[in-house]
Amino acid sequence: MADEIIVLITASNKDEAATIGKVLVDECFAACVNIVPEVRSLFSWEGKTQDEQESLLIIKSRLPLLEQLIARVKSLHSYTVPEVIALPIVGGSADYLNWLREATKK
Repeated sequence: MADEIIVLITASNKDEAATIGKVLVDECFAACVNIVPEVRSLFSWEGKTQDEQESLLIIKSRLPLLEQLIARVKSLHSYTVPEVIALPIVGGSADYLNWLREATKK
C-alpha cells in the first residue's frame, strides 16, 4: 500500500497558512503545499456554531511523517485545536508521486 497522503489544515488567515506551509516544505514534511486563501468555515466550537473566514492548506506528504507533521503544525498554529486531517492518495502520476517521495525524505 502506498503511503502518500493529502493533509488538510485550516489556518486563521493566509499569512499564518503561508508561514506553516513554508516550514513544512523547508523541513521536508511536505513536498508541496497549496494555499486556498479564503474559505468560509462553519463549525461547532464551545457549544456555539461559528462562521469564520479561514485559509486552507492542501499538503502533499507521506503517512510515516504524519505524527511529526501534526506536532510541527501544533507548534506553529494559533488555534488551540487546529484541524489536521489526512487522506490517502489512491492514485496519480507515477512521476509526481516519485517526486513527492523524494521531496519528503528525512
